[in-house]
Amino acid sequence: MEWIIAIALLVAFIVYIVISRFMQKKNVKTLTEEEFRAGYRKAQLIDVREPNEFDNGHILGARNIPVSQLKMRIKEIRKDQPVYMYDYNGIIVARAASILRKHGIKDLYQLKGGFKKWGGKVKKK
Repeated sequence: MEWIIAIALLVAFIVYIVISRFMQKKNVKTLTEEEFRAGYRKAQLIDVREPNEFDNGHILGARNIPVSQLKMRIKEIRKDQPVYMYDYNGIIVARAASILRKHGIKDLYQLKGGFKKWGGKVKKK
Protein backbone atom coordinates (compact mmCIF):
# COMPACT_ATOMS: atom_id res chain seq x y z
CA MET A 1 0.00 0.00 0.00
CA GLU A 2 2.83 2.42 0.83
CA TRP A 3 4.48 1.84 -2.54
CA ILE A 4 1.22 2.78 -4.31
CA ILE A 5 1.22 6.11 -2.47
CA ALA A 6 4.90 6.63 -3.37
CA ILE A 7 4.21 5.90 -7.05
CA ALA A 8 1.17 8.21 -7.04
CA LEU A 9 3.28 11.01 -5.55
CA LEU A 10 6.00 10.43 -8.13
CA VAL A 11 3.49 10.53 -10.98
CA ALA A 12 1.93 13.72 -9.56
CA PHE A 13 5.39 15.33 -9.34
CA ILE A 14 6.22 14.40 -12.94
CA VAL A 15 2.88 15.79 -14.17
CA TYR A 16 3.55 19.01 -12.23
CA ILE A 17 7.00 19.37 -13.87
CA VAL A 18 5.59 18.78 -17.36
CA ILE A 19 2.75 21.28 -16.85
CA SER A 20 5.17 23.85 -15.37
CA ARG A 21 7.48 23.57 -18.39
CA PHE A 22 4.54 23.93 -20.78
CA MET A 23 3.24 27.00 -18.93
CA GLN A 24 6.73 28.49 -18.84
CA LYS A 25 7.03 28.20 -22.61
CA LYS A 26 3.59 29.75 -22.99
CA ASN A 27 4.24 32.67 -20.63
CA VAL A 28 7.83 33.63 -21.39
CA LYS A 29 10.19 33.36 -24.36
CA THR A 30 13.57 31.82 -23.57
CA LEU A 31 16.56 33.56 -25.14
CA THR A 32 20.14 32.45 -25.57
CA GLU A 33 22.77 34.65 -23.94
CA GLU A 34 23.48 36.31 -27.29
CA GLU A 35 19.79 37.08 -27.90
CA PHE A 36 19.41 38.28 -24.31
CA ARG A 37 22.41 40.62 -24.66
CA ALA A 38 21.03 42.03 -27.91
CA GLY A 39 17.79 43.18 -26.28
CA TYR A 40 18.08 43.67 -22.55
CA ARG A 41 19.40 47.24 -22.69
CA LYS A 42 16.20 48.35 -24.44
CA ALA A 43 14.01 46.56 -21.90
CA GLN A 44 13.33 46.34 -18.19
CA LEU A 45 15.96 43.99 -16.78
CA ILE A 46 14.72 42.26 -13.64
CA ASP A 47 16.50 39.81 -11.36
CA VAL A 48 13.76 37.82 -9.59
CA ARG A 49 16.08 36.25 -7.00
CA GLU A 50 16.06 37.21 -3.33
CA PRO A 51 18.11 40.28 -2.25
CA ASN A 52 20.99 38.28 -0.71
CA GLU A 53 21.47 36.38 -3.98
CA PHE A 54 21.27 39.63 -5.96
CA ASP A 55 23.90 41.26 -3.70
CA ASN A 56 26.29 38.35 -4.32
CA GLY A 57 26.29 39.16 -8.03
CA HIS A 58 23.88 40.29 -10.73
CA ILE A 59 23.84 41.40 -14.35
CA LEU A 60 24.96 44.99 -14.65
CA GLY A 61 21.90 47.24 -14.89
CA ALA A 62 19.42 44.77 -13.39
CA ARG A 63 16.79 45.73 -10.82
CA ASN A 64 16.04 43.32 -8.02
CA ILE A 65 12.34 42.53 -7.71
CA PRO A 66 12.18 39.13 -5.99
CA VAL A 67 9.34 36.86 -7.07
CA SER A 68 8.25 36.83 -3.40
CA GLN A 69 7.60 40.61 -3.63
CA LEU A 70 6.39 40.78 -7.22
CA LYS A 71 2.66 41.14 -6.55
CA MET A 72 3.30 44.02 -4.12
CA ARG A 73 5.73 45.76 -6.49
CA ILE A 74 3.90 45.15 -9.78
CA LYS A 75 3.44 48.92 -10.37
CA GLU A 76 7.23 49.25 -10.75
CA ILE A 77 7.05 47.33 -14.01
CA ARG A 78 5.88 49.11 -17.16
CA LYS A 79 3.45 47.34 -19.45
CA ASP A 80 4.66 49.18 -22.57
CA GLN A 81 8.23 47.84 -22.49
CA PRO A 82 9.59 44.30 -22.77
CA VAL A 83 10.63 42.60 -19.54
CA TYR A 84 13.87 40.59 -19.51
CA MET A 85 14.10 38.40 -16.42
CA TYR A 86 16.47 35.93 -14.91
CA ASP A 87 17.03 33.93 -11.74
CA TYR A 88 19.88 31.63 -10.82
CA ASN A 89 19.09 28.69 -13.07
CA GLY A 90 15.88 29.50 -14.98
CA ILE A 91 13.29 27.87 -12.72
CA ILE A 92 11.74 30.71 -10.68
CA VAL A 93 11.20 32.91 -13.74
CA ALA A 94 8.19 30.78 -14.74
CA ARG A 95 6.38 31.79 -11.55
CA ALA A 96 7.29 35.45 -12.06
CA ALA A 97 6.09 35.32 -15.68
CA SER A 98 2.77 33.85 -14.61
CA ILE A 99 2.25 36.69 -12.10
CA LEU A 100 3.19 39.34 -14.67
CA ARG A 101 0.87 37.92 -17.33
CA LYS A 102 -2.03 37.98 -14.86
CA HIS A 103 -1.36 41.71 -14.46
CA GLY A 104 -1.39 42.38 -18.20
CA ILE A 105 2.37 42.33 -18.85
CA LYS A 106 2.90 40.07 -21.82
CA ASP A 107 6.21 40.89 -23.53
CA LEU A 108 8.33 38.58 -21.34
CA TYR A 109 11.75 37.04 -21.91
CA GLN A 110 14.11 34.94 -19.82
CA LEU A 111 17.80 34.13 -19.96
CA LYS A 112 18.33 30.49 -20.91
CA GLY A 113 20.10 28.74 -18.02
CA GLY A 114 19.75 31.77 -15.75
CA PHE A 115 22.47 33.81 -14.08
CA LYS A 116 24.77 30.80 -13.63
CA LYS A 117 25.17 30.66 -17.43
CA TRP A 118 25.75 34.43 -17.83
CA GLY A 119 29.17 35.33 -19.23
CA GLY A 120 28.73 39.11 -19.38
CA LYS A 121 29.41 41.92 -16.94
CA VAL A 122 28.46 41.29 -13.34
CA LYS A 123 28.14 43.68 -10.43
CA LYS A 124 28.55 42.70 -6.78
CA LYS A 125 27.62 44.75 -3.74
